[in-house]
Amino acid sequence: MKKVAIISLGCAKNLVDSEVMAGYLNNNGYTFVNNAEKADIIIVNTCGFIQPARKESIDALNKSVLLKKEGKARKVLAVGCYVQRYKEFLKEKFPEVDVWLGVNAFDSIVQAVEGKSFDSHKNTFLYDHTSLRIISTPPVWAYVKISEGCSHFCSFCAIPLIKGAYQSRSISSVVKEARQLCDRGIREINLVSQDTTYFGRDKGKKEALSFLLKELLKIKELEWIRILYGYPEEITDFLLEIMQEEKICSYLDIPFQHADPRIIKNMKRGVNGNQALKLIEKIRRKLPSVALRTSIVVGFPGEGRKEFDFLKRFVEEARFDHLGVFTYSREEGTESYSLGNPVKEDIKKKRKEEIMEIQADISKMNNQKYLERKIDVLIEGNCKSNPRFLIGRARFQAPEVDGVVLIDQRKKEAYIGNPMQKVEIIDINSYDLYGRFPK
Repeated sequence: MKKVAIISLGCAKNLVDSEVMAGYLNNNGYTFVNNAEKADIIIVNTCGFIQPARKESIDALNKSVLLKKEGKARKVLAVGCYVQRYKEFLKEKFPEVDVWLGVNAFDSIVQAVEGKSFDSHKNTFLYDHTSLRIISTPPVWAYVKISEGCSHFCSFCAIPLIKGAYQSRSISSVVKEARQLCDRGIREINLVSQDTTYFGRDKGKKEALSFLLKELLKIKELEWIRILYGYPEEITDFLLEIMQEEKICSYLDIPFQHADPRIIKNMKRGVNGNQALKLIEKIRRKLPSVALRTSIVVGFPGEGRKEFDFLKRFVEEARFDHLGVFTYSREEGTESYSLGNPVKEDIKKKRKEEIMEIQADISKMNNQKYLERKIDVLIEGNCKSNPRFLIGRARFQAPEVDGVVLIDQRKKEAYIGNPMQKVEIIDINSYDLYGRFPK
């Protein structure tokens, strides 16, 4: 009973936790299968962020429990965010689940699997460079989680209720982990956190992220450093200055969430659309080649046509390189819960589609500038859906959320050795680029 399938749901931060659990299990003789039907043990790392994520977790638990009933799996474990917040509800719904583990003891997964007692941490578990971990992403890049929790209290967000207050890792721990990853062939690290720009502030260090970047720049083998999930009000001139370094991808993921001043105030966010445009102008002035990503929430209580039109104009004017849209999810325990859910779901869906149509046109126009240019691409391997292509990413493309570069490899025997290659871009669409190796 040693074959394990880990179903990791939700964000990149959850994936890191799943990789840590895999590391501890591997160290204790467990092996892994991609197909849950072939597993003795199924671990579902749940997401409890918003309703669609919870539904995905419910579906995964349903399938896992069914495999247990059919005798294909011996044991099912439910772990992570959804379990942390709604454990009693889930226990009643899934009595067949053998073990329930929230977010405080991922490093005790072996004891949990084996039915032994274990101690939970006081706070949400935060791994460090000494933690065991198996990287599940392509062999050239990895996520590095630099903190846990969140000390912002946006009125719509349940993350502080699940993960607790912000807790940063030490700079030395992050740097040691990055060196370890580079020794294993990693060439790009993606710094993730609920808010990367808050890094160190829980310890009274305002510019800790910039100092962390300075230390990471000293790692010779590291070619790209990418910052994901930064709050707009915490992006300092010092940070923008250090981001001018070649190794740091000129890329920022800044979740503005909305633009209308009244909606922003009710969301308990710090920057409205007009302020955001000024910040974007400053960022682009200091980092001329920067790629900007943002996240938008539509359908927040009080968002009428006027507020939504304000948001649309903001998106049109900001001209983000990448953008994601979420429909508002009313979350129990958050401040905005008392406002109800007055915007109908079909209207939320239509508004999401409107924003994405605007963004598709912007993204395609932004991609036009790469046509006939030779750009650096980090190649991840063969494209699974079409073996004619290799798949990779440019500096302006974050993993898993942005487009990719598809490289025609018919005129090259094989790509061997250095995963960083010059690629000539010969075609584009709204999200992806198509290239070939220069002659």
